[in-house]
Amino acid sequence: MIQGIMTAWFILTGLSLAFIIVDIPKTPESTVLKWAFVILVVFTGPLGAFFYVLGCREPLKGTHEQYVSSTWRQVLGSTMHCAAGDGVGIIAGAVIGALLSLSHWGDFTLEYALGFGFGWAFFQAFAMRDMVGGSYTLSLKETFIPELVSMNLLMAGMIPTMKYLMPRIDGAGDPLQLAFWFTMSMAMVVGFIFAYPINWWLVVNNLKHGMLTVIDTVDVGDKHAAHGSAASQDGSSGHEGGSKTGGDDAVAAHDDHGAGQRPGKTTIAAVVVLTFAILIVALWFAGGFFN
Repeated sequence: MIQGIMTAWFILTGLSLAFIIVDIPKTPESTVLKWAFVILVVFTGPLGAFFYVLGCREPLKGTHEQYVSSTWRQVLGSTMHCAAGDGVGIIAGAVIGALLSLSHWGDFTLEYALGFGFGWAFFQAFAMRDMVGGSYTLSLKETFIPELVSMNLLMAGMIPTMKYLMPRIDGAGDPLQLAFWFTMSMAMVVGFIFAYPINWWLVVNNLKHGMLTVIDTVDVGDKHAAHGSAASQDGSSGHEGGSKTGGDDAVAAHDDHGAGQRPGKTTIAAVVVLTFAILIVALWFAGGFFN
């Protein structure tokens, strides 16, 4: 039974990945989010392709900015960005941990360090540095808390899923077996579900970006100036306004979701504590961490 399910999953994943690779270059999305969708589909298969079609792929040419303006699509982009960046590091840690036969805590620590490190330092701060004027140092500062709380909830979904499935599927603990990668895929799906609510809070409170739209200035003509003005006005916070990206021939536009006052330090601190509490509960539920 499980072998048939895994076979069907990997076939659908291959077809989904082929579709994304062929189709996504035509979508006016930022480069980093395009790569995030590709990575997400590698680990979430047809679900990732479904998210792409439903949440990012413009139904008609020239409608992308309007299409992705709804809050749930903005949050989908934010969560997808988190799951792709952090997920690569987490799964890399899981592979290393399995090969080295690390303890529960050793495995978790490695996965958390690699997931947070890659997701924060590269996929968020480096890839999105243009949104804060090109400063990598400022981008690291701006993205630290959003990345931290999002990572906590992603891990809260992934770890129990891994620990539940690995003893129940033959070969799931061996990175050289397809069962291992099937388990990682299921963990990513659950982690995505866990991370979605916190990304909603981050986006609507102007702490994280959502979907972006990259407009070719050759096609938009005078709209270049209008978007550039919007970037200078709305992009000062480094998040929900438009900002230049991809060189001189394109501009990334964004809707107003999340614009406005950010939460106070007390509220942010409380949310950080809450996400760590959820992660601790998830580790307890997974078993083997507090015995």
